[in-house]
Amino acid sequence: MIHGKLSNIRALVQLSTVSPSKEVNSPTASSLASALQHYINSDHPSHGQKIHSHILKTGFNANVNISIKLLILYLKSSCLSYARQVFDELPRPTLSAYNYMISGYIKHGFVEKSFDLVRELCWSNEKPDGYTYSMILKGSTSGNGGLCSPCIGGEVHAQIVKSDVEGDDVLYTALVDSYVKSGRVEYARRVFDLMLEQNVICSTSMITGYMNQGRFEDAEDVFEKTVEKDVVVYNAMIEGYRRAIFESMDRDYSMKPRMEHYACMVDLLGRAGSLNQALEFVTQMPEKPNSDVWAALLSSCRLHGDVELAKIAADELFKVSNESRPGAYVALSNTLAEAGRWDSVSQLRDLMKVRGISKGTGFTWVGTDAGLEAFHAGQLS
Repeated sequence: MIHGKLSNIRALVQLSTVSPSKEVNSPTASSLASALQHYINSDHPSHGQKIHSHILKTGFNANVNISIKLLILYLKSSCLSYARQVFDELPRPTLSAYNYMISGYIKHGFVEKSFDLVRELCWSNEKPDGYTYSMILKGSTSGNGGLCSPCIGGEVHAQIVKSDVEGDDVLYTALVDSYVKSGRVEYARRVFDLMLEQNVICSTSMITGYMNQGRFEDAEDVFEKTVEKDVVVYNAMIEGYRRAIFESMDRDYSMKPRMEHYACMVDLLGRAGSLNQALEFVTQMPEKPNSDVWAALLSSCRLHGDVELAKIAADELFKVSNESRPGAYVALSNTLAEAGRWDSVSQLRDLMKVRGISKGTGFTWVGTDAGLEAFHAGQLS
């Protein structure tokens, strides 16, 4: 039975190449749906458009299930205009069809179009659910064409309460994030406290919101109540304290941060795994970073195995300190070696030879009857 179904799917893949004059067995709605799902799950969903072509050629009367799968197929292929055409041809679009289309618009940055579709949904026989509202909130706060209005979170929240929509973690998390990004942390906290289990994403949003307003005790309270802490939660705390410390040095003590302070902060962020955050911190420094700062970033890159960022840090380090930091070459070489990039290791060692940079010889101290003796690698006696 399974073999027969797979054979039908394979046959459908080649249907568009068959001449209309030739007789072929008409596929069933079930086999068409299975074939479409096959392409939806594949790495090349656009290839499934052949099946839609076959449906149009043969005049097959596609049911709602097939139409929904065609809609998903075009959305996964980033063909929004075709997806919208399939959507508009539905006699009565279902809630799932609306949600798929709204999600597709938001994903590709067409937030206004998604909002228009939500308004259309509200006037239809269907009504928005929790997933619909969570997408609206994400769309309104995203950097991808989002409309970061402080009113949207409150308006959506009011509509949720009015519609008696059942809340879940996804919806609550989107609400908290929306309130935080609009600076309304008190409202965010009320939603946060309603959750039976505060997840890491929600906790991180709350901590970031409190830290941005200098409310460290509230941020610490959320941090302590977060049961399952991960690196992102710790990063939110570190970033908040980092900003507070640097602002306090200038504001409260008229003290200008020195390079060692910047290097310490880069090391702190880097060791916590926030490598991109550490790089952003370095690039936004008011002064040109010195070798200590870049060395701190390079060290963290090696710790976390980030080869590409290690190369950036090493290149900058070589520019400001070409000969006085041979350890930088060694650190980069070790990072490349640990990632299995042996060709790059060889190239780097050749570069060290050209520049006359040598790695210091490592010694081992061994106690003998005559006292302490130093032995280097390869020494036999």
